[in-house]
Amino acid sequence: MVLYDEDGLEEKTHYLDEFENRGFQIIRYKDDLSFRIEWEDQFKNGRDKYLILAQPKAYIPYDILQACGSYRFRISLANLFSRLNVQCVRDWPNLNYDLLCMAYKSLFDDCRTYDKTKDFIDDVVYGKDNVREYVNQRIKDVSVQVEKAQNYRDWSKVAEAKSEIDVFCAVYGIDANAEFVQEPFLKYVLENFGKLSGKITSDRETPVLVKGAMDYMYSHSDKFVIIVMDGMSEFDWTILSQSFGDIKYERSAAFAMIPTITSLSRQSLVSSKYPLQLLSPWSTSKEGKEFTDCAMSFDLRKEQVEYHRGYDADFGPTIRCGCVIINDIDDMVHGQQQGRSGMYRDVEYLASTKKLATLVRNLLGKGFDVYISADHGNTPCVGQGKLMKLGVETETKSHRMLVLEQFANKEKMKEQYDMIEYPKYFLDKKYDYLICNIGKSFDAKGDKVMTHGGITVDEVIVPFIKIKAVDNNG
Repeated sequence: MVLYDEDGLEEKTHYLDEFENRGFQIIRYKDDLSFRIEWEDQFKNGRDKYLILAQPKAYIPYDILQACGSYRFRISLANLFSRLNVQCVRDWPNLNYDLLCMAYKSLFDDCRTYDKTKDFIDDVVYGKDNVREYVNQRIKDVSVQVEKAQNYRDWSKVAEAKSEIDVFCAVYGIDANAEFVQEPFLKYVLENFGKLSGKITSDRETPVLVKGAMDYMYSHSDKFVIIVMDGMSEFDWTILSQSFGDIKYERSAAFAMIPTITSLSRQSLVSSKYPLQLLSPWSTSKEGKEFTDCAMSFDLRKEQVEYHRGYDADFGPTIRCGCVIINDIDDMVHGQQQGRSGMYRDVEYLASTKKLATLVRNLLGKGFDVYISADHGNTPCVGQGKLMKLGVETETKSHRMLVLEQFANKEKMKEQYDMIEYPKYFLDKKYDYLICNIGKSFDAKGDKVMTHGGITVDEVIVPFIKIKAVDNNG
């Protein structure tokens, strides 16, 4: 079939995922010549189902149209929402089309003036009743996703959907959550995390582990910068991304290294090493060197590589591989006293400053492909009491995990503090690794905190954002 997308709705809603789930091969139509070179033989002689996605004024030759028969469709805001003012819908920043569709089902008035559509979106689409209904539906959807989840891709989709639920609950004060995902995810990680190093996606759309990020970026970009937002979860990115305006990006995800602490996972991200290979696994003192050494292993010269901290990072014309570390979100996490609602307010303020978006635009303007990711996310916990120093653990500053010498009384600690023994995947085998159970941390008893170090969806699955210069520089 041919589908003409008149308002760029695929970019906003990703409806092609549904066609792929139903067995269609997707052809993004550029021009006649490209189609004939890449697809013609396969398209005319194959038995597969094809969907040709085309711009509204695209010229498609007669023989291709004939092959599609009567299966030619146009999708547009005017067709979908005939009782609304289309220009107002187009103008609405970051409009959630799922929310719009849910509210539109009950709209029987004519709202085709700009002001009436604006009022409808303000009062009904983003009204608390509509949002609550949507959240409840998404929770049902996620519960089905969790039941069916079998691999890292499935869990990445769960993490993204959960982040949206958590954001709406934080914004509207809705008493609902999707924390039921945590136990099945913990089971998946304990059984399967060690196998993820061997996973390579069919079309290499994302690194599986953050350890694979540098290899992925080098193989997909001649000139790139990785921005590491320390501590940024899927929840945080869902908020931050609203400040990106017309910046075109692709969202995917990667798994952080476990335990989800900065010194291990961030250094793995920038060095392409497993934690057991790091020069200094329990501190970030060697991080710059790890990044530079990794970049030079790609046959780049030292003068082509640069490592920075902060939004004022600037890269000269000789640089081909850059790294920027930004600690804002991790600082918010460790100073947070208001849980997810507090994180929402703090990250929303950070988004409003547009510091990250401005940095991205500057880098794109210099011809860099930009990647944004994180070393780990964060999760709400309740303190079960501060741990007195035992004299046997390696210092990590984490309130969610312990690294023990092998002579420590491990079984007693597991029972006393309700801890999980981690199977040492990709870690130095001379230590034992105990991690607090879901929702617990070594903070003052009863204190509600945001933290990291453990094995929850929110800590382990982090955004991996791809922003190509060629897509954004006109």
